Amino acid sequence: MELWVARLGRVPYVDALALQSRIRDRRQAEEVPDALLLLEHPPVYTKGRRTEPADLPMGEDWYGLQGIDVEETDRGGRVTYHGPGQLVGYPIMRVDSVPEFVGTMERAIVAALADEGIEAEVRPGLTGVWAGDGKIGSIGVHVSRGVTTHGFAINVDNDLQPFEWIVPCGIEHVRMTSVLRETGKRDMDCFRKRVAFRFADAFGVRQRIVSAARLLEREPAAV
Repeated sequence: MELWVARLGRVPYVDALALQSRIRDRRQAEEVPDALLLLEHPPVYTKGRRTEPADLPMGEDWYGLQGIDVEETDRGGRVTYHGPGQLVGYPIMRVDSVPEFVGTMERAIVAALADEGIEAEVRPGLTGVWAGDGKIGSIGVHVSRGVTTHGFAINVDNDLQPFEWIVPCGIEHVRMTSVLRETGKRDMDCFRKRVAFRFADAFGVRQRIVSAARLLEREPAAV
């Protein structure tokens, strides 16, 4: 089985939502195999379905003045931050068990971080991945007709200050960390490749690099 992997660079959040929706429709129709979008976002806070007003204590207008958009989403979880230097992965995959899917993603992230020399772990009762006493990877998903959207975000060399202005993932006093903070290294291109490899390996599939256009191409009509 194949996993189609598309490396998209920096994409505005609302554009990535629209792209996920289009690919999800194609996956539900069995027009494409499972896919993984790897990208970065301009600065944005995204609110999951369980977000509470207290998770954004400064107020949305204040965040706007800092140059950070605030967007609603249909994923699980609460509020988090995305920005340049953070690797975001959107798996658009057919799944049977959401807990198993999330657990496999967590294991893939732990393995990719181990390749960077970072000893990472998951913590009982908490979704995501931790390195030392800091959270380095966040996960939030949505499933529609058996196909996932949204996914994971791993701090590579992004600015961590914006996390200090919210309650990330609804966890009070959480400290965020990054690959740069843990290792002193910044190599997004290399890390992106590690994540794609470890993700495909964890799900037992072979990755195939494709363009976003390929994911949206219509198959020729049957004659």
